[in-house]
Amino acid sequence: MNIVIIGAGSVGMLMSSFLAEKYEVTLIVRRLKQEEAIRKHGLYRKNLDGTITKKYVNVTTTYNEIATASLVIVAVKYTHLQEVFLQLQKLPQDIPILFVQNGLAHFEEALKLPQQTIGFGSCQFGAQKANDYTVIHNGIGVLKLAVERGNDEVFQLLHGIENELFPLQFVDDAEKMLFEKALYNCFINPLTAVLQVKNGELINNIHAKKLLKDLYEELMNAFPEQRMIVSFEDVVSLCEKTASNTSSMLQDRLMNKKTEVESIVGAIIKKAELKGKSLPTLKTLYHLVLSLEGEKT
Repeated sequence: MNIVIIGAGSVGMLMSSFLAEKYEVTLIVRRLKQEEAIRKHGLYRKNLDGTITKKYVNVTTTYNEIATASLVIVAVKYTHLQEVFLQLQKLPQDIPILFVQNGLAHFEEALKLPQQTIGFGSCQFGAQKANDYTVIHNGIGVLKLAVERGNDEVFQLLHGIENELFPLQFVDDAEKMLFEKALYNCFINPLTAVLQVKNGELINNIHAKKLLKDLYEELMNAFPEQRMIVSFEDVVSLCEKTASNTSSMLQDRLMNKKTEVESIVGAIIKKAELKGKSLPTLKTLYHLVLSLEGEKT
């Protein structure tokens, strides 16, 4: 199976590394410098035990090889999706596409594509890009997959890469899966981005934990059906498990990149407003992150 992965950030690089253990992988990158680095060095994965796994993958800055793919995985952030959509619209309709973005904003947009089979992924693992050819696997977590349109036959082949370091789980409802992941992201990402702390500090610092609790209660009041699914203890447990992790939103802030606050936090705020609910704490964090990004009127 030939898998094409669009996007060579931390998620795209980590998935490429694991997939390359079983399948032929082509990684589409944006920058020629990164293409040259991966061609020269290969793709390095620093494992949880400190060992290094080196894999060679095909790498390119063009979309020439995408039309012959068995599966296309889109791992760019939401802010770069529009240019990718233009390329995907040109693909044969029988090529399956898997989207692994955070947030909810891409869900309906992706389903406007002509492809017959479209799936979505929710990444629970920890990954951090060290340089153009090295990714750090800094947290074991399940990759949840849901097929929203078409059949899941080609996605089931991904079980070939499953192991204790990279578990997979298939779920039935893609939108529900993305919503639940977005909720968890709303608890951790904007707070860590504003406070500029690692995940563990949200429960180690008494004031940060108070904010986290207030945020939880606010979101549960807006979405009461989630209280039976996501407890505050679950949120605390996630912070404990990922205590040393730097959230993706904080990583973007530290590198002066545009964050995914709009597709994650903004989408949840809009969903609440449609129900006539307000999220003042989350909305304040949303505007603080945008202010830190220097967004102009």
